[in-house]
Amino acid sequence: MSRVVILVDVQNIYYTTRQAYAASFDYNRLWREVSAGHEVVKAIAYATERGDEKQRQFQNILRAIGFEVKLKPYVQRADGSSKGDWDVGITLDAMEYAAQTDRLVLVSGDGDFDLLVQRVRDLHNVTVDVFGVPELTAFSLIRAASSFTAIEGDWLLKKR
Repeated sequence: MSRVVILVDVQNIYYTTRQAYAASFDYNRLWREVSAGHEVVKAIAYATERGDEKQRQFQNILRAIGFEVKLKPYVQRADGSSKGDWDVGITLDAMEYAAQTDRLVLVSGDGDFDLLVQRVRDLHNVTVDVFGVPELTAFSLIRAASSFTAIEGDWLLKKR
């Protein structure tokens, strides 16, 4: 049985699926598809903490699916901009867990990860699969990945 690590950039996926489709990503389907026939070594969802009850409920759903949820405080700056990204944290965990797996799944469209994906593939000889919203995923990230799965259609939760 091959080993898999799943790393999800929750903010990136939330905003890109909302912008492109006015919908949400199906995390249950991700888990079913990626874990089928594989041992999940680690699954981490990286999110920001705003103290919102709806957000806490969502984080609990992620935990129930099987994800470890890592939270970083959401910072609103005086100039109106905000900060809450997990790029460094995701990079550190990817480098750490890549040595323990056969396959790394990165769920993000952020082009900042293209160098990480290439480095992990080169150093650890692992497959790196990227999931992202096609029109909002950096081409450099798609090119660096072993494979790219477009988040569209059945990967989205339908509005009720």
